[in-house]
Amino acid sequence: MADTLRWGILGTGMIAELMTADLQRSGRAVTAVGSRSADAATAFAGRLGIPVAHGSYAALVSDPTVDVVYVATPHPFHESHALLAIDAGKHVLVEKPFTINAVEAQTVVDAAKAAGVVVLEAMWTRWLPHMVRIREIVASGVLGQLRTLHADHTQKLSLEATHRLQDPMLGGGALLDLGIYPISFAWDLFGAPTTVQAHSLPTATGVDRQTSVVFGYADSERNPGGAQAVLHAESDAAGPTRATVIGTDARIEIDGMWYTPTSFRVVNPAGEVIEFWQKRVEGRGMHFQADELEALAAAGALSGTVLPLTETVAIMASMDEVRAQIGLSYPFEGSPIITR
Repeated sequence: MADTLRWGILGTGMIAELMTADLQRSGRAVTAVGSRSADAATAFAGRLGIPVAHGSYAALVSDPTVDVVYVATPHPFHESHALLAIDAGKHVLVEKPFTINAVEAQTVVDAAKAAGVVVLEAMWTRWLPHMVRIREIVASGVLGQLRTLHADHTQKLSLEATHRLQDPMLGGGALLDLGIYPISFAWDLFGAPTTVQAHSLPTATGVDRQTSVVFGYADSERNPGGAQAVLHAESDAAGPTRATVIGTDARIEIDGMWYTPTSFRVVNPAGEVIEFWQKRVEGRGMHFQADELEALAAAGALSGTVLPLTETVAIMASMDEVRAQIGLSYPFEGSPIITR
């Protein structure tokens, strides 16, 4: 591997373009892009000034100028594309949700460990500066004992049956695409839920239009007195997309969009603001997850502390439980789709 890791982009959709821009803005070398279509790869490379465009994913992961592969294809392809990169000896950053289910997630994690390469879920929110500060505040005890998280992720997106979010064959629905954010945040604050309760409404295509989840946490050393996380995702209506962390001595109110670089305040029971936090972040802040992957690679570590691989797999398992309760299944599960 080169001293400075060189990035390859697998996929040419919107999220790939946003991530590439942040990588370049932070001074990283993005050396190649790969797509199923040579024309799509060439157009993407031209827009973003990437030196090499590959007309297949296999060619991208085999490129000797690429050290890390960012997997940005639709959800059902994450497992096979991550494995493709791992088999080529590359580190891998896999867009959220990490895979479709926990079985796939564990397969990817096991393969990366066996190959001695870093694999990381691209839950970029975990490394944003305001989330780093929120974890510091929680750890300081200023909030007292944590009691509740309220977090929503609601957007008004396309209702066209052919749109990715509406298509069961592309792992559509609000839960995997939007709900992963509040669910991951709940895991970050409270750890593994003791109980899971979910309710949902479907779209005409059979994926979930909106899903509400309540995680319950029993009295424990981590959650004295117990706690709850009240989480909501919706794809056909735009809500405030804010989050509130409530403790016995104070609360944190995170402004919308809470999962992107934003501001927050710490408020005591009298309603007084005891801390206001805001910091300018260049771009979307997606490069902070690249910092994490590169730090792990430099240290020879295969898993970190902010989002350990065990937690990535466990989060997928909790989403499996939500899907079981709301009856959300996908026609391709059990038969991996491989697109090279």
